Amino acid sequence: MITVQTTVKASLEKVWAFWTQPEHIMQWNNASDDWHCPKASSDLKTGGKFSYTMAAKDGSMSFDFEGTYTNVTKFSLIEYHIIDGRKVIISFEETLDGVIIKESFDPENIHPEELQQQGWQAILNNFKKYTENN
Repeated sequence: MITVQTTVKASLEKVWAFWTQPEHIMQWNNASDDWHCPKASSDLKTGGKFSYTMAAKDGSMSFDFEGTYTNVTKFSLIEYHIIDGRKVIISFEETLDGVIIKESFDPENIHPEELQQQGWQAILNNFKKYTENN
């Protein structure tokens, strides 16, 4: 698995809300400024499904990132399987410095692992920036 992480200077409740609510997900879920997330849905419970549309702002490309939650423990853990079967584990740990978010995922076989790690880290960095500034 590949792991990315960050520490967000915000309350655990705010971090959880901004991570899990579609109206917030659409604001931070992109790896670069030329992409955006125009649509997001999430049934946040074990067995629930989610879908996030990732799209180039110029309209040249888009795809849906979809999966099923396999384990949801409020304020501490989200596990899911992406539609292609890969597993993702996200933990949230409240500390004196903020909330540590650690996200581990099975890599896909198309792009180099280093590129995948950079992309997921960029999205996580966008989440941190959005959450700390709103």
